Amino acid sequence: MRSLAELDAAVVGCRACPRLVAWREEVAVTKRAAYANDDYWAKPVPGFGAEDARLAVVGLAPSAHGGNRTGRMFTGDPSGDFLFRVLHEVGLASQPTSTGIGDGLELRGTRLVSPVRCAPPENKPTPLERDTCRHWLADELRLLAPTLRAVVVLGAFGWQALLPVLADAGWPVPAPRPAFAHGADIALGDLRLFGCYHVSPRNVQTGRVTHAMVSDVFAAAASAANLF
Repeated sequence: MRSLAELDAAVVGCRACPRLVAWREEVAVTKRAAYANDDYWAKPVPGFGAEDARLAVVGLAPSAHGGNRTGRMFTGDPSGDFLFRVLHEVGLASQPTSTGIGDGLELRGTRLVSPVRCAPPENKPTPLERDTCRHWLADELRLLAPTLRAVVVLGAFGWQALLPVLADAGWPVPAPRPAFAHGADIALGDLRLFGCYHVSPRNVQTGRVTHAMVSDVFAAAASAANLF
């Protein structure tokens, strides 16, 4: 892939994982009552944000009635609502809400990506699905490599999926590989890697993660990426 636009077009056409293809398309037909009148995206969700990003945010996968509905990463569900409030507060997003393609939202020096590009049942991709999808993440990071200086990883799944990709791309990932932790801050040559609990409704409702905790991680990552 020679550009992110070319990569995104290829991602959208992927049908490599039969279980995920069947699920994302079934959800688009059965829908959720609140979105009964919406036309669901029902395809793999490409990355979103700056093409010369200095900061990448790595999640898990699109949600069935979020990114799988809107076509934008982290958009249309409570996790995305939480994330974009933080990004706007820190100065990385032009507005505090993300509702769908064409809403005017722009990210400052930041790109949102995920290891798995299709919505999985129960938000749980299989190891095989993760590994099958990995090359999209590898291609995206390769294209971002000239400018990328920091990565925030939301949750252990994304952390475990990302480290092999970084190692294969030539970043000096230590052995044994560092464990995921909220607040982790690891230098990998010219790249800083930050760990952050996922902003899932469960984590937020139980108090495992708070707005301030997430804001602190993103402020540190934005500073490491020289975005301020």
